[in-house]
Amino acid sequence: MRKLLLAALALLIMTGSAIAQTAAPEGAKVYFIEPADGAVVSGPVTVRFGLSGMGVAPAGVEKAKTGHHHLLIDTKLEDYTAPVPADDNHKHFGGGQTDTTIELAPGKHTLQHLLGDHNHIPHVCPVESEVITITVK
Repeated sequence: MRKLLLAALALLIMTGSAIAQTAAPEGAKVYFIEPADGAVVSGPVTVRFGLSGMGVAPAGVEKAKTGHHHLLIDTKLEDYTAPVPADDNHKHFGGGQTDTTIELAPGKHTLQHLLGDHNHIPHVCPVESEVITITVK
């Protein structure tokens, strides 16, 4: 794990990234409390975020071993060295929220939970969930 962190930091230095990434503590995890993978739900959809090994702090608050939640809907993050985009597919919870209710069209959807640092940038060794699939009735 340490070698991976050092390699990632070296890559950041070599690429001249304008904003440095924050390291995540080893063993930090995010997960969905709800909905469960494969769930069939009615809208609006309640999403509850779980986090272990770190704490939650609002966006803009730089505090060790913390971050804030992001929800990726029907998309994957393309650049883990830049701030998470803010659009209909990338929801930010910079106030430190740990749950939300979202409207999704009927049909299958993918969800992924990602923790971002005070600058909305994923941590070195990203703290992200598996992608889950839900069906909205």
